[in-house]
Amino acid sequence: MPPRTSVPHSKVGLRDLLFAVRGSIVPHIALRVIVLTALSCGVVYWVTSHDDPFAGLGTAPFTLIGISISIFMSFRNNACYDRWWEGRRQWGHLVVAARSLVRETMPFRSKERRERILRSLCGYTHALAARLRGLDEAAAARAWLPARADGFSAGANVSNAILNDIGRELSSLAEDGEISEWRYTMLEARLVEISTVQAACERIKNTRLPFAYTLLIHRTTYAFCCLLPFGLATHLGWGTPVIVAVVSYTFFGLDAIGDQLEDPFGKDDNDLPLDELVRIVEDDISAGLDA
Repeated sequence: MPPRTSVPHSKVGLRDLLFAVRGSIVPHIALRVIVLTALSCGVVYWVTSHDDPFAGLGTAPFTLIGISISIFMSFRNNACYDRWWEGRRQWGHLVVAARSLVRETMPFRSKERRERILRSLCGYTHALAARLRGLDEAAAARAWLPARADGFSAGANVSNAILNDIGRELSSLAEDGEISEWRYTMLEARLVEISTVQAACERIKNTRLPFAYTLLIHRTTYAFCCLLPFGLATHLGWGTPVIVAVVSYTFFGLDAIGDQLEDPFGKDDNDLPLDELVRIVEDDISAGLDA
């Protein structure tokens, strides 16, 4: 088995919640918040030095628009979170199916053929994670399928090809009489479960939210945050930059989180921990081979 590295888990304290940058959305939106805060300072300085043409505007329009944007943004973020949760649920099913397949292959008389099947299953999980991230599937599976990985054609669905290989191996075992017909049927059902998980993940990956929907949120959020200082400067004075910074942090942060959750299989801070999920399957298969 290839070497694995452990992933440390640390407790999150109050200080981390208040000041943590790594793992938060701050690095992605910091520049925009800073620019808008600077714009607010410029607007306040201009208003205190000149007559404010927006003095009669008041804050009511911004309140109504802000509520509308919040509601619309919550709908989009809920849709993005549903995609993230569905991806996590499908990978949970994959872990269960892999553990079941490991357990159901224990009665095999041929330890060599069992090891080949389980190593192929581990290679499959690596290949599927690479496929969902747009990486080289064959390269990801090479450590587990040294004699097979280089034989896949460019652009092929390597993950599905590995499942086909496992299916052929199981069929061969049934034909040779090493496993009974009912056990073969049960193992084939596990492969169907795994194939269903892959199809669901590919559906999430290849069906994005409508671009016009996302574009409308982006444009409206930018327009609202840029115009907000002009509506607040007369009433709040130098408190305006503080309020604008908080509002822009909230709106831009929710917008950026939605962008990350829309594709849950990437490598952003808030995406699914595919590497850890693959490692779970890898550890279970290692334990099953050592049993």
